[in-house]
Amino acid sequence: MAMMKGGELIVEYLIQEKIPYVFGICGHGNVGILDALHGARDRITLVSPRHEQCAGHMADAYYRVRHRPAATLTSTGPGSANLVMSLITALSDSSTFLAITANVPTSQHNRAPFQELYAHNQADFSSVIRPVVKRSFQPSRVDMLPLALRQAMDAMVMGRPGPVNLDIPYNVFQEEADVELPPSSRLDDRVRPSARESDVGAVLDLLAAAHRPALFIGHGATLAEAGPELTELARRLGIPVITSPNGMGCVPADDPLVLGFIGRNGAYPANQAGRHADLVLTIGTRFDDRSSSTWIPGYSWNFPQTRLVHVDIDPAELGRNYPPTVGIVADAKVFTRQLLTGLDARPELTSARYGDWRREVAGWQAEWESFIRPHFQDSTSPLRPEFVVGALQEMLPDDVILSLDSGVHHNWFMQFWRARRPGSMLNSWGYSSMGFGVCGILGAQLAAPDRPCVAVVGDGGFTMAPYVLCTAVEYNLPVVWVVWNNFAWGAIRDLQYGLFDGREIGTAFYHGRTGESYNPDFAAWARACGAQGYTVTRPQELRAAIEQALAARQPCVVDVHVDANVRPPSTGTWQLPPLRYPEPAYGKPYLAPGGSGTGT
Repeated sequence: MAMMKGGELIVEYLIQEKIPYVFGICGHGNVGILDALHGARDRITLVSPRHEQCAGHMADAYYRVRHRPAATLTSTGPGSANLVMSLITALSDSSTFLAITANVPTSQHNRAPFQELYAHNQADFSSVIRPVVKRSFQPSRVDMLPLALRQAMDAMVMGRPGPVNLDIPYNVFQEEADVELPPSSRLDDRVRPSARESDVGAVLDLLAAAHRPALFIGHGATLAEAGPELTELARRLGIPVITSPNGMGCVPADDPLVLGFIGRNGAYPANQAGRHADLVLTIGTRFDDRSSSTWIPGYSWNFPQTRLVHVDIDPAELGRNYPPTVGIVADAKVFTRQLLTGLDARPELTSARYGDWRREVAGWQAEWESFIRPHFQDSTSPLRPEFVVGALQEMLPDDVILSLDSGVHHNWFMQFWRARRPGSMLNSWGYSSMGFGVCGILGAQLAAPDRPCVAVVGDGGFTMAPYVLCTAVEYNLPVVWVVWNNFAWGAIRDLQYGLFDGREIGTAFYHGRTGESYNPDFAAWARACGAQGYTVTRPQELRAAIEQALAARQPCVVDVHVDANVRPPSTGTWQLPPLRYPEPAYGKPYLAPGGSGTGT
């Protein structure tokens, strides 16, 4: 053992665990560990964005791309409070990072010093952060750090990933103790639970009895790196694949079996397959309201008339909304391998078995394509949303990492984007946090420095976090932000038009003096920060702007003016109780025999 300061011990352990980046912002509460980071700056990199929420989103996106965690560092009080949004974003989407928060010194606990939360307990920041992390540790002495560090590192990735907090009094960063580094964690040796053989057999029996099976896959499959196995399973059986947004690309979207997202803003073939299937194999995802048409039978799914196999690493998700016929706690990759092995002994389970079902699905795909495709060529000013999505699909390379912020543009991309690689479409799905797409793309670029990284963000979301331009310039990150500029909080404005007879208030941006639609000049804003900037108001300008932005390999904003009055065609529904849920704009619900509607 050796005498080490607490800050030195933390930094050396991060290096031992191959944590390459600490995303953090300085404060008096963490200045004691900054000196340790300075001493190790050739072995670990401190990246300092202009806001703590951004630091968390960067760490979150880094994990989604690399499947290895990073750390954040925030000071006591408001600095760490700013991290709450990015923590819940990561927790909601089963992503993770190590959040190191500073707190007041132990000698001042319960004396109400500067920035202490003390109304109910001394140094009580852990009560603030508890609902948004998987686990919170509060070591109050240097000799408590080794155990807390190892347990925190393991907790991040064991089972369902989630962010973990180390809340450290700032005297601990500078105090010394005779300690040694804890043993290595299990970051690279995670437990991957398997299914019982009897459960695998039961799933094979359900497949043998089914006529219209479908796969529904999500982020759990992406994080388990189960894409090759799921692709093999889908092609071997010839069954359609429905995805959550964070499952997109797990099976390449150019495969005709891939139907895309399901729910209100899903693709019509996906909703048709979901509501007509007689068996659904759900692997690594959950049935939230937006991917289930608010659980109203017949709009996206028809459980319990449809049999359900639900596989998830988190037992709490099994049966949360739909009781499964077979529920299995297992790693997505391990389970799919087991199922593929089981198919070897079941020669009757081949793609020929479901040929009629595939032909029916292909008919829905053809219907949907004939409905949507004409608008992809519409040449209008401002630009039509389908044209923008289609142009980006054609122009961006196969290895692009696309980060999407919350907003109406996200609805369009969920419906029409065809991701070609796993983890190449980053979304804040569970919590729908504005700022994730704007900030997270910086972490994605650090995780994949040789890949093009493009964020498509709303005008409202971008104005929440424009400081990202400063960070991109400071760290030479060639990120491209495509601003979907419709001069509105478009997704909520659409709700006012759809549910409240167009009574618009508080959802669009107008100049106070002229009353005209208003936004700042985003391209000029980018140039003022030292980045490149282009404005696109006509369809023929888009291609040149994107090509120049990608070729420059510099931070860039492309401000695209998009028609706010063209709305995504709903193919399912979404209810905001007690309001009546709207009917699909395209297609209609199908209620399986024996089912009954439950909406209001």
